[in-house]
Amino acid sequence: MFDQVFGLPAHALIVHAAVIFVPLLAALSIAYAALPRVRHKLDWALVATAVVALGAVFAAKESGEALEQRLFQGRPSPAIDVHSGFADILVPVTAVLTVASLLMVWLTRARRAPEGAGSRAVTLVVSAASVILAVVVGYYVLRTGHTGATAVWGG
Repeated sequence: MFDQVFGLPAHALIVHAAVIFVPLLAALSIAYAALPRVRHKLDWALVATAVVALGAVFAAKESGEALEQRLFQGRPSPAIDVHSGFADILVPVTAVLTVASLLMVWLTRARRAPEGAGSRAVTLVVSAASVILAVVVGYYVLRTGHTGATAVWGG
């Protein structure tokens, strides 16, 4: 399913969605956590981006594994192994950021948020965790993309 699209390697096409939506998820998560006054404008964008980014990074990883199998057929490739190692981390970290972002939106929605000081503390902890996760996801998407580009274009 993730091998080819119209005769082209699917990974070369799908990876662009991950390169766009994963950093956008990180940026929206940070903005949502840091700018309470604009949360009402970002909530549905954050929810939609979180879902799309997670799907894109999963599809990019699966299509990358299909491409690796097609090109190398089990032979070792150190550059691809490094790239794949970063992707192995990026997928679950993006999943955790997706969950944290969705939880942050749910907690900050006025009609759903539980009342009291405890709820503010929980919201603050989830928001801080989202910011930290967004930075981690940003790092791993950068490293994954860079090592992939180096593997293809670096000679």
